[in-house]
Amino acid sequence: MKQIDEDRLENDLEYRVGYLLEFIGLGEEDIAAIHGAAPALAPLVPSLVDAVYDKLQGYSSTWRHFVPRQHGFEGDVPTNLEDLSMDHEQIKYRKEHLGRYLAALVTRPYDGKMISYLDMVGKMHTPAAGSKMLDVPLVQMNALLGFVGDAFVATILSLDLDRETEVKTLRAFTKLLWVQNDLINRHYQAKQDAAVEEVGATSA
Repeated sequence: MKQIDEDRLENDLEYRVGYLLEFIGLGEEDIAAIHGAAPALAPLVPSLVDAVYDKLQGYSSTWRHFVPRQHGFEGDVPTNLEDLSMDHEQIKYRKEHLGRYLAALVTRPYDGKMISYLDMVGKMHTPAAGSKMLDVPLVQMNALLGFVGDAFVATILSLDLDRETEVKTLRAFTKLLWVQNDLINRHYQAKQDAAVEEVGATSA
């Protein structure tokens, strides 16, 4: 039985991801399958981005989070939900970010820098990083990642890959998105823990 330092899992990002990769079984062969899909998937990123934002616009619970100023955006922001159209500059800005993220998943090496990037994806949707006004509930993040995961599956199945490559690619992306899911959820747990500590300090 391998001994795991569970406290370190919560405080050491590299150790945590190493544990996840080993436990889930995301290895070099999977990374090769992800990178191998890049030539076919990269040209489809714009249509994936459009599909994601069409879904986000369909619900007030997700679309409202694009009204506050987004981190790094310097243009005019919408005054309310009704003013936020798909052609608003802030939406175009966010779509560009999503496009770079999806492209990064299939092209970048999975090194320490990439791990930090995937971790920041989760942190950026809480007040702990980026805009203090941006605080997306975890249920919306889970819903979005589930939609993105299904979109990847549908896209991979449309590529007409040979069966062996198709299976390897689907399994690799499934494992990768579970790692991303954990790196999102961990920041919400940290936020919850901080809130509990604050309540405890106030009532003491």
